[in-house]
Amino acid sequence: MNFSRAFVLRPVATTLIAVGLFLAGAAAYALLPVASLPNVTFPVVFVAASRPGADPKTMAASVAAPLERRLGAIAGVNEITSVSSLGNTRIVMQFDMSRNVDAAARDVQAALNAAATDLPSDMPGLPRVFKANPNAFPVLVLALTSRTLPISAVFDAADSVLAQRIAQAPGVAQVTVAGAEQPAVRVRVDLKRIAAMGLGIDDVAKSVIAADAASPVGAFDGASVVETLSVSDQIRKPQDYAGLVVAQKGGAAIRLGDVATVDEGVLNTRAGGSFNGQPAVLLQIIKQPDANVIQTVDGVQAALPALLRLVPAGIDVSTMIDRTTTIRASVRDIETTLAISVALVMCVVFVFLRRAAPTLAAGVTVPLALAGATAGMWAAGFTLDNLSLMAITVSVGFVVDDAIVMIENVTRHVEAGEGRLQATLAGAREIGFTVFSISLSLLAAFSPLIFLGGAGGLLFREFSLTMVFAIVASTFVSLSVTPMMCGRWLSPPAAREGPFGRALEGAFAALRGLYGRSLAVTLRHSWLMLAITVGIVLLTGRMFGLAPKGLFPQDDTGAMIGFTQAAPDVSFPKMVRLQAQVAKIVQADPAVSGVASFLGAGFNAANQGRLFVSLKPESVRPPVLSVIARLRKKLAGLVAIRAFLNPISDIRAGGRQSNAQFQFTLWDSDFDELESAANSAKAALKALPGIADVNTDRDQGGLQGDIVVDRARAASLGVTFQAIDQALTDSFAQRQAATIFGARNQYHVVFEIAGADAKDPAQALNLYATGAGGVQVPFSAFAHLDRGLAPLAVNHQGGFPAITISYNLKPNVLAGDAEAAIRAAVAGLHLPPGVHADFAGDAKLANDVSGGFGALVVVALLSVYIILGILYESLIHPVTIISTLPSAGLGALVALRLAGMDLNVIAAIGIILLIGIVKKNGIMLVDFAIVAERAGAAPLAAIHEAAVERFRPILMTTLAAVFGALP
Repeated sequence: MNFSRAFVLRPVATTLIAVGLFLAGAAAYALLPVASLPNVTFPVVFVAASRPGADPKTMAASVAAPLERRLGAIAGVNEITSVSSLGNTRIVMQFDMSRNVDAAARDVQAALNAAATDLPSDMPGLPRVFKANPNAFPVLVLALTSRTLPISAVFDAADSVLAQRIAQAPGVAQVTVAGAEQPAVRVRVDLKRIAAMGLGIDDVAKSVIAADAASPVGAFDGASVVETLSVSDQIRKPQDYAGLVVAQKGGAAIRLGDVATVDEGVLNTRAGGSFNGQPAVLLQIIKQPDANVIQTVDGVQAALPALLRLVPAGIDVSTMIDRTTTIRASVRDIETTLAISVALVMCVVFVFLRRAAPTLAAGVTVPLALAGATAGMWAAGFTLDNLSLMAITVSVGFVVDDAIVMIENVTRHVEAGEGRLQATLAGAREIGFTVFSISLSLLAAFSPLIFLGGAGGLLFREFSLTMVFAIVASTFVSLSVTPMMCGRWLSPPAAREGPFGRALEGAFAALRGLYGRSLAVTLRHSWLMLAITVGIVLLTGRMFGLAPKGLFPQDDTGAMIGFTQAAPDVSFPKMVRLQAQVAKIVQADPAVSGVASFLGAGFNAANQGRLFVSLKPESVRPPVLSVIARLRKKLAGLVAIRAFLNPISDIRAGGRQSNAQFQFTLWDSDFDELESAANSAKAALKALPGIADVNTDRDQGGLQGDIVVDRARAASLGVTFQAIDQALTDSFAQRQAATIFGARNQYHVVFEIAGADAKDPAQALNLYATGAGGVQVPFSAFAHLDRGLAPLAVNHQGGFPAITISYNLKPNVLAGDAEAAIRAAVAGLHLPPGVHADFAGDAKLANDVSGGFGALVVVALLSVYIILGILYESLIHPVTIISTLPSAGLGALVALRLAGMDLNVIAAIGIILLIGIVKKNGIMLVDFAIVAERAGAAPLAAIHEAAVERFRPILMTTLAAVFGALP
């Protein structure tokens, strides 16, 4: 059967099919969304709970532990981590990739409902559940500053207007506001005044709470009209709170202004942010997983001028980070690279064929195959990203192969004197099965990538399916359009051969003759060649096992994220000064264009801060890792604070935040044993030469004042622990005592003691608690103060206490080499059997993905063998075809070593591509040899003749693949 016959005999229909395919691909390319990498969305659910004023140990024991017990029973959970800090607990649940995140969130909510009875009754609200992608780094970060407005007003405008309107823009998934706090009314009680008036702080707090209400009061329904009823139950201004009556003593009213200062402030005084040294609010914009990042950012930027007219004048907006800058550059570079690849491949074809008609016939294959690939990408819901665009570029060298094989075989018949049409029909009939075999076996090589599970499967699948679409389109075009063009335009080579062509042909004939003679020598020593092949197989396997593994080459996105850490007992005002020093040093670097800094946001401990750093264009600065190495030296001179800078990565795994890029976690039920092991492991990592920025999430040195109550004495005075806790909460926990309902937002009334009384824990003994008969009893009558140390955060993993060591790599150090060194160093410590240790986060993801590289190659080879065995109805021919793969694999591994690269996702894709290239050459040899043997030739003579005759197309297609990938 000749599949190409109908297309050759109907050139008009074939041409119109080609035009339709090209137009469909062009339309699909314009519609494809743009991203940096394929959408790798880990099913991650976050649980956030708060208990204002509770220390980290109390949060871990009373909130985190009950929740973890319930959450740990949910099916499909891969990892549960939690961090408990002052007043907050955050639990991160990472599920199996096969779980639907919406169903997982429902299971989490059900578990939280079941755990409600186990939680403390004084929590201000139930734990909150929200879904978030850990890879969803903001695509756009805007900095809001003002020279005329207080920063709280800027925050209010950002939170009430800008964040909500931007969240409605197409493609936007989430907008977060950071860097300052919401406006609030702050009530600061003077302890001495209320004591002199015989009041307790709980009395004042209760009066503030009771004086604020927002309840419905109904309406009057008359005979003919209805009239609603309202009451002035809301206090909205600080001066109105100052006039509030809190008690009556001796017939005189005691007002809130008599015992406290009431003024405008912010909800949390331990939070702040800046942009290039100026107080600022940051808007962090995250796109939807399937949105076009360029269209999303362009839409937000276009809407900003109109949105700024809705907020107070004087607010300036600066673009802090725009991720589309590098993505646009990547797309432009890929398009340029694609054009260069096509040009180089066409040059290779022209040098070998030296005629316009066959070169054009081969060249038409490229745009048509790529059009088919983009149409398939659109149908599959893919994005234009670095992996899919790389697949399109690399496929240039592949898609032209089928056409080259077809053209070369038709040319042989033309050279034998047959007419164009007869030569085309005969050549297409002969080579059709070979083209089909090459394509089908190439698809088999990619099949393991398509069906691979987990995060690795999500990363590989888009690349591999894009290649599959291109190969299928190329096969169709090579069996239809290419022979049609050959049947109409192909002419004998001698008709237009000039002196240069004859000289080139003579040189090629000499090269082919040299190859034929050397091949004859190897065929006479087949056992020696077999022994060499076995040795290469063993050496390849050994090098594969020893090759350092990784996830992705380090990308330069033009942005960095930084973490700062000061002494555990640092106060917030001092932390602000130290953070400003770090930001100033970073901003002074010539490669940096902007620095945003913020403290007290999210679940950071009190001694930690964060930085966003945007870099200048790549053309005017060194690579991001070089910038980090330079800043690391400058920041090392700071004594009171440490700074850690990491490049922003598109792939991030795990739910635990750390100061460095890679994580190594230890966990144990015995905390003392765990802490000792973690200290030893940290020291071992610091001693490794390729490791930098080693630190842990265990901050033990925080100061803590412990109020020790004499229970018998308190009982005799009629003081309950509920009264004691309530007085402390009202004084030091920034309690939200009331809510002011505004026209477009809600604002809180924060209750605390005056600043002078809140600077030293010893002041707690000056508090009064309500005793028997309402008498105010000083704390000093039944308690004393002990000072000690306490952690600033308590971390759990899987319900066990855990300590995570994070680290960065020094320049030119491979992640795989560092991992091997860490494993050896920790193994040498001989940790107690109760201590469990393993990599976490990005390091664990790299392990999971790279750990399957070997199996991936084996399955690819097995798939190719099965397909070839079916096609050739033989168990031996497939072995012959794939026998050359080990030598090619050895060359690839040696090249990686010489280049100082690790075996990462990109390298693994290259090895799979290598299987396709080498296997295609083997198919061309075996196909020709089988035909020759059936014609009566001896096996050795048949394979010798096949190798010599196929030398030109093998060399042509291999060079086309090389030059297609070279750009």
